[in-house]
Amino acid sequence: MHLRLPQPLPKLGGVELWHARKVDTSIKMSSSARSIAIAAVLLLGAGSGCRQTPEATPVAEEPGHAVIYPDGAQAEADITAALAKATREKKRVLLDFGGNWCGDCQVLEIYFHDPANRNLLESNYVLVPVNIGRYDENLSIAARYGVPVSKGVPALAVLDPSGQVVYSQRNGEFESMRKLDSASVTAFLLQWKG
Repeated sequence: MHLRLPQPLPKLGGVELWHARKVDTSIKMSSSARSIAIAAVLLLGAGSGCRQTPEATPVAEEPGHAVIYPDGAQAEADITAALAKATREKKRVLLDFGGNWCGDCQVLEIYFHDPANRNLLESNYVLVPVNIGRYDENLSIAARYGVPVSKGVPALAVLDPSGQVVYSQRNGEFESMRKLDSASVTAFLLQWKG
């Protein structure tokens, strides 16, 4: 029996090339040992594909690992801009308090962009993610809008275009978002859209 094993060739333009070399495997082996040897060779060969270093590509966000909340220092400016946009577009402002480390915040982000919610959100609200860091940033903003983030995040507040609080989550309603479904976000968006 003859197997073809991957063998390196001289580098060509910095790329390491490989070819298969014929090997005599006439050594006497039991059938199980031969199966193991063939499997090992196939696994080694499978991992020896293109050896060129890939070009740097931007890191793709994986579901559940999105960077939702921008630098906490820009929260006040983001809220001011959102209020101006809400006035022009006759929408409400939705403040989303949380942190990028928060799994429930990641779930809320996924639900916001669920097909059932995306249009509802974009048609009726200007969304402002407010980064609370590790419960050490923008706590005064949360307090100003009646959101006790100490009860958990994500926590939402709905404002009218003048900046008045229409509703704020005061009891950690979405802090266990992973236990809720997308329909709970739909109900919230429908209830407070104005």
